[in-house]
Amino acid sequence: MNTNSRLEQANDNAAAFWLAQARAHGWRYRVRPGLTAVRCARTPDDSQRFLITRPYVQPADVEKQLAELLAEWETVRCTVEDPYGGLDLTGLGAVRMPPMPVMAREPGPVDGASAELPVVSRTRDGDVLTVDEAAHGDALALVERTIVDGFPLPARQPWTRGEALPERLLGEPGCRAWLGRVDGAPAGACLSYDDGAATGVYWVATLPDQRGRGVARAVLRTVLAHAHPDRPATLVATSAGEPLYRELGFTGQGTTNWWTFTSPGG
Repeated sequence: MNTNSRLEQANDNAAAFWLAQARAHGWRYRVRPGLTAVRCARTPDDSQRFLITRPYVQPADVEKQLAELLAEWETVRCTVEDPYGGLDLTGLGAVRMPPMPVMAREPGPVDGASAELPVVSRTRDGDVLTVDEAAHGDALALVERTIVDGFPLPARQPWTRGEALPERLLGEPGCRAWLGRVDGAPAGACLSYDDGAATGVYWVATLPDQRGRGVARAVLRTVLAHAHPDRPATLVATSAGEPLYRELGFTGQGTTNWWTFTSPGG
């Protein structure tokens, strides 16, 4: 089995992205061969993250490691990402979500993309649409609020500046934030993370009143054109976003199974 495929590059990028968040927030984390765990701890019931990054021979061994971490960290909630589909976490009380495609886009130019930032275009109904990198704290706060309200991230609502995306995140090498505005007002956003092998795209969000106007497309095109177009781009697609990603050149590399766990008292 190829353990350095686009799928594994996507896994590695996601693990590195969560480790960057752990450093920015001051969270504990654990890295083991084939498993990265982040103990998100803004509040005791924050959803922790466990990412399987490499194929496993014995699912029971991975399940045992997860059970030990859940006990050690007194986990109330968590999400486990399993791109290989061999785990059965029902014994831990976890519920499997519908599988989602892991997608990659090969390196290369983006048709019609502007070489300069900010990128200025028009929405489908003619309003001015600009996309730029959010390179300082105030701009990152706008990205944060757009993601919290547009993705959405219910656990971060109501939005409080810096709780989801602390400004220290901009100091993490490879981490960049992107903001789309319609007539100057925030409309869409996402994050990207470059780990030297691939550029991962995360939390592509459009505010509810701006959907259907081409905002997400403009933000993604800008990221693909300006965040290391010489590297493959990777992401995990929702059913709503998959058609757009395919139009922009992403192809499926496999599916990931996400398990959610909530302790009986959580």
